Amino acid sequence: MTTAERQPLTISISQGAAEHVRDFAEQAGQSDANLRVGVKGGGCSGLTYVLDIVDQPNEGDKVIEGHGLKLYVDRKSYVFLAGTILEYSGGLNGKGFVFNNPNAKTTCGCGTSFSV
Repeated sequence: MTTAERQPLTISISQGAAEHVRDFAEQAGQSDANLRVGVKGGGCSGLTYVLDIVDQPNEGDKVIEGHGLKLYVDRKSYVFLAGTILEYSGGLNGKGFVFNNPNAKTTCGCGTSFSV
């Protein structure tokens, strides 16, 4: 069985993370906004996660819905993020969005970059 067969080929968001996205969007005056999720080159491990609050998807984006929120993911990023669960951590080690990405072979200490 290949890795692609074992992991789900979608991206999901936890209820807690969706609630925090809505809170941040409201604070920014964008109550109907959704979330763009992606990756770009950079960071200490090679690829960096990107999160943006946006109103609409770009042409060609994959649209994934979860907990009343839409995630917009470009095709290039989707390859690196398939199977990822986006969560929000408010523990003692700091607060922020956490990408539980089964494709990441290594990650940096702060969790914002990875390599495959």
